[in-house]
Amino acid sequence: MEVLSSRILVRPSDPERSRRFYRDTLGLAIYREFGPPENPGLVFFLGQGFLELSGRSGGAAGQTSAIWLQVRDLSAEYGRLRAAGVGVLRPPLLEPWGLIEMWIEDPDGVPIVLVEIPGDHPLRRDRR
Repeated sequence: MEVLSSRILVRPSDPERSRRFYRDTLGLAIYREFGPPENPGLVFFLGQGFLELSGRSGGAAGQTSAIWLQVRDLSAEYGRLRAAGVGVLRPPLLEPWGLIEMWIEDPDGVPIVLVEIPGDHPLRRDRR
């Protein structure tokens, strides 16, 4: 699999508390902000990777993280992973925010979202 970009996804139980912790207490620099201004998703620089805080968790503590992997061709990965016997939790789907996403999990149940960014998506034009 050719991974173009990656990040750790955290779905906090209290988004504002987590934003303050990562932004203000830890002092992580913000790579990008998205969504509504009153409850934004934040992507922080995390060394060679990224940490995304978005949404809200309804799960138990410790089960609020996932791995985000951007791939070049999600359709090809879908076919390849199915042929390899990987269980697909959710097949590729164009999301309302314009990304194509597919969900799988690792052998221990860690969620992994595979993402393709369509050519006309604003992330393709954002040169930050």
